[in-house]
Amino acid sequence: MNKRGFKLTATLIICSLTLLLSGCWDRVEVNDLGLVLAVGLDKAENGEIEVAIQLAIPSRMGGGQGGGQIEGDPTTVEKMTGRSVFDALSKLQASISRRIFWGHNRVIFIGEELAKEGIQKHLDYFSRDPDPRIRANVFVSEGKATDILNVVPDFDKSSAEVARELANFQVGMNVTLKDLLEMLTSDVNTAALPLIEVDKAEHGKGGLRVNGTAIFKRDKMVGKIGPELTRGLLWIRDEIRLAAVLVEPEDTEGGQVVFNLLRSHTELIPKIDKNGNLKMTLKVTTEDDVVENETKLNLLNAKLVNKLQKQLENRIKERIQDTLEEVQKNLKVDVFGFGQAFYRAYPKQWAILKENWDEVFPEVEVDIDVKAYIKRTGVSTTPQGVPEKEVQK
Repeated sequence: MNKRGFKLTATLIICSLTLLLSGCWDRVEVNDLGLVLAVGLDKAENGEIEVAIQLAIPSRMGGGQGGGQIEGDPTTVEKMTGRSVFDALSKLQASISRRIFWGHNRVIFIGEELAKEGIQKHLDYFSRDPDPRIRANVFVSEGKATDILNVVPDFDKSSAEVARELANFQVGMNVTLKDLLEMLTSDVNTAALPLIEVDKAEHGKGGLRVNGTAIFKRDKMVGKIGPELTRGLLWIRDEIRLAAVLVEPEDTEGGQVVFNLLRSHTELIPKIDKNGNLKMTLKVTTEDDVVENETKLNLLNAKLVNKLQKQLENRIKERIQDTLEEVQKNLKVDVFGFGQAFYRAYPKQWAILKENWDEVFPEVEVDIDVKAYIKRTGVSTTPQGVPEKEVQK
């Protein structure tokens, strides 16, 4: 083939290939999309489910040109009932002029009544369909999930954004849909989700608050624990990131010393003795700073600091012990990860233990070993506003 023929053939091939290019045939304009920020699932009558979606109103989400204030709420909530999640969403789509788009969905709220009946079948759509985000955070709402969606926050643009930030701050548990599905498919088949509630509502404005943890056995909510016990749960699960611990020092005239958590690590050490008895050691190592000293103690005294460390260890141990008493002994649900720890250390024995873990777990002996280290006592070491002669050295 000569040079001219080669060029002609190449040109024909390139022109033919352009016919195969798809271009933008499936393009959807942003103005035609309904951007979902959060979804709420609630129990409805006749065994049906109510699905509510929080949609962004783009024209009200920004600051506007010139920094002028934008009138109206930045979100709207649409809801519909159906025999399944997708059935309700199909009905919703038929009543909304824009195509429902899941790419911005941040949160899934599950109403408390629905959580008590079971959540597994309602989660299938969100894990099976490719559109919803599997990294969305999951909460159980105290009351109806729709009430959470309707909140217009004081500082943020949507209640979805508030909930996501609360999860990131780790004031409670931080659980994504992926995490939840892994919990429910594990051998112990238990789960724990953060509880969220409306904190205030005044003149259409409001806020949200994480107020404890919902405990699930299999896929049904069987109980809940408050914020204090949730702290103990986070200590055990090695998920504690934000904590203030108050200690009332011995041999003082009153007052307390407040510690701020810097970092912590919890190790679960399982053991099965020769008689078949199960024991779990919780080895907690924590580093803290003193942020308040309401006593007359001089924290430059090394012996005094050592005493405070011991009291800090005891205080953390008490928090963990209270959580164990409620969750292990009363609710009898392993949301601590004990089962996984025994599986890793004793895989052969676990094959037998897992068959009756619900009965075995409450009988596991737990030993709590806490080591606390006070790293810094603050910029001022002596109590502020206390005459020098009254400072206890």
